[in-house]
Parts: sequence; C-alpha cells; structure tokens
Amino acid sequence: MIRIALTKGRIEEKAVDLLKKSGYGCSELEEKGRKLVFKIKNADIEVVLAKAADVITYIEHGVCDIGIVGEDTIMEHGHWFHEILDLKFGKCKFALAGIKGKNFYEGYTHKVIASKYPNVTKKFFNQKGIDVEIVKIEGSVELAPILKLADAIVDIVETGSTLRENGLEVYEDVAEISTRLIVNTAAIKLKKLEIDELVARISSSIDNN
Repeated sequence: MIRIALTKGRIEEKAVDLLKKSGYGCSELEEKGRKLVFKIKNADIEVVLAKAADVITYIEHGVCDIGIVGEDTIMEHGHWFHEILDLKFGKCKFALAGIKGKNFYEGYTHKVIASKYPNVTKKFFNQKGIDVEIVKIEGSVELAPILKLADAIVDIVETGSTLRENGLEVYEDVAEISTRLIVNTAAIKLKKLEIDELVARISSSIDNN
C-alpha cells in the first residue's frame, strides 16, 4: 500500500482533480465530511489530509510515502526527502514588498523584515550579503510596514491585489513556487514499482493538460 499525505485546502482540490484525471477513484475524497483518512477505490492507496507543515513531518518520519505540498513549505522547512514532480498548479511567488514608492535598498540603515517564512527570508538576504533583522508574523504580514514594525515583508504573492489595496508594492521577486510531489527516502526504494506507476500516471495527466 502507498500512503499519500495531501495538503488540505486549495492544493487538495487541485490534487484530487489530478488524481481523477490519472484514473484513480476519488469518491471518498469528494464526499469526505470530517474524515481525515481515505481509500482510493481502484488502487491500493490511502490518502491522509493534513496541514502543509505536517505533510513534511509525515514524509520525513516515514508514516506516509508520498506528499503533495506547496514549494513554499518545502523551502521554509528544509527537506530530507526526494522532490519528484512539479505538479504545475498552485503557482505563485515569494516576493519582497513594502510601502509603495520607497527605495528599499537606499541608505545603510539597519533593515527589519517581517515574514511568515523566516528561513526563506534569511536565505534570500544571506545570498545578497545583507544582514537583516527578521520578525516572524503569523497573521496579515502586510500590516508590518504599515505599522512601521518592519521596512519590508517577504510573503507569497499571487495577484498582488492585497498589496495594492494596502498601499504596498513588490520590490523584488524572491522565488517562483508551485505544488510539488515529494517521496520518502526509504519508500522510493522499498515501494519503487508502486511509486513509479503512480508518478508515471500523474506525469502523463500533467503533460496532457
């Protein structure tokens, strides 16, 4: 049996569509109620619904074989697993943003950056050789520059409408991201045939989209 950890929410909806296009029976997932564990009808596959960060945990600890999760979570939490496929949905980007019209890189003042993703933020500025103070925010990170808590933010941007409506703009793109299929390091050897078949079917469905 293969066990898949699937991120709840928008990724879940797109992933279920992709599994269906790949020929897998997802009726339990479509009529889920409050259940968290589901059987694929026509294959020896079990699907577990989880929060994004927990998908990584389940894969790294080997309780699930395959994970479907956003690249933002992979970048933030590191990875001790194999990243196998770009699933081509959930596309967006990490961006550095702040008050509209401000030159972020002007001057030599100490910079404070607010983000839900401190590790992504730290790596970005380390690569630039810029030392910044990072403040972790759990909620609406856009508030940080408005309240003058931070000079800028690093956050996920899809359309940019939330930034514009709050008087902010993108200063610089940090990284393009999308949804990925990841595999546990032991499972890729122990369940190679089953995983290869699933990956091949999903890859074919992506190519035919």
